[in-house]
Amino acid sequence: MLLSGGLDSYTAAAMARAEGYRLFALTVRYGQRHAREIEAARAVAAWLGVARHVELAVDLSVFGGSSLTTGAPVPKDRPLDVAGIPSTYVPARNTVFLALALAWAETLSAEDIFIGVNALDYSGYPDCRPEFIAAFERLATLATATGVHGGAFRVHAPLLTLTKADIIRKGLSLGLDYGLTHSCYDPGPQGHPCGRCDSCRIRAAGFAQVGIADPVMRR
Repeated sequence: MLLSGGLDSYTAAAMARAEGYRLFALTVRYGQRHAREIEAARAVAAWLGVARHVELAVDLSVFGGSSLTTGAPVPKDRPLDVAGIPSTYVPARNTVFLALALAWAETLSAEDIFIGVNALDYSGYPDCRPEFIAAFERLATLATATGVHGGAFRVHAPLLTLTKADIIRKGLSLGLDYGLTHSCYDPGPQGHPCGRCDSCRIRAAGFAQVGIADPVMRR
């Protein structure tokens, strides 16, 4: 399970656990400037009772190309319905993450990989689309000894077609504590969410549609 410490990956992991999967969680420290999400990932992993939680450093900030890995300003208050890919897109991030998860899964003899991507309430990232998930699933079987020996990997993206409100409702039905999570792209010095970046606003809209307060904003 790719576990970022955000609302989506927490919910996807809990859904997998509810289906009877034993969870091995992978959190990637990719050079993101908002390290607060790593702390959230540890809290979420503990809550989920994962079998093992690995934090792996793969510093994508060396390449740059994103306002999440450089000093470039994170967009605030931009219209969320505008077409285009925002500067918060980290080039090939989910491809890299899934490749790392695939490598660990093969050593575990596990054939199920979970990722919390969403293709509805998101910022327009190309690596959150159904076509990408399907393509990587084909690649995973083609590129591994598991596939050569007749096995096959399945990439589960249980949130892919859910709205943010639906994701929150699902999580609440599973008893999740969303106060443990972190979603902000540009938190303040104390780790508090800015409330104005794309991720904060999408999250806020989801909680508003559900009709409850976001526990993170009550801190």
